[in-house]
Amino acid sequence: MSAWLNDETTPRTGTGTAPHRGVDIFALLRDRTGHRTDDGAAQVTASGAAWLAGASAHPRSTLSQWEARPCAPGVLPCGSAFDVVSVPALFGRRMLERLWAEGPGSGPVATHRGRMLLFASPGTAQRLPSLLAWEEWGTGPAGGLHGHEGSLPPVLCHGTGDAVTVPPLTGGADGGGPRWVVAPDTRDPWLPGPDVLLWACVRVGRSAAPSTTGNSIFPPADPGANVYDVTRRR
Repeated sequence: MSAWLNDETTPRTGTGTAPHRGVDIFALLRDRTGHRTDDGAAQVTASGAAWLAGASAHPRSTLSQWEARPCAPGVLPCGSAFDVVSVPALFGRRMLERLWAEGPGSGPVATHRGRMLLFASPGTAQRLPSLLAWEEWGTGPAGGLHGHEGSLPPVLCHGTGDAVTVPPLTGGADGGGPRWVVAPDTRDPWLPGPDVLLWACVRVGRSAAPSTTGNSIFPPADPGANVYDVTRRR
């Protein structure tokens, strides 16, 4: 299953729609390798476009739609080439910081409607929810997120039977539409599995959890109390 949305950037005259002449999408993407749009959005390479198209049941048809509308966002199915984990944008940004600073990095990442979409290995959508539930509220080992229920925001996992909106291959989306943060640039990108994303979620969740190290059995000190130096008393 694949579907391409209407190209909002196609010029229109009167009530008719001006024809959009097809382009060599691979040549265009090769020319734009390493390019970023004015809003900082990453750009897909020709190899990355081939990988994305492979997620659909009809890659050739998907590539033809891209050639007709290279600046339009599209919809691709999950479960075969990738799964997608969707988290709130701020939480996702912190996950990315952890993954790149302390972990193995990330696969392709996009933003859409205030959420960050992390592309993950197939099967992640099935395993990650149970791992998160066990880690945060279950009977896992000490050091988990027990006692901090609600410290993680809603994590949505899209796998087999689901579809997600992907940003345009070229150009940034106008009006806050989908855009690439880490664009696919190879035919076989590395994708994090459920264990890696669990690690990132837990690390970010722990850093945001309220600290309990400041609790004390003693009452607060009286700022007006007299303090005596007893170090010289014999």
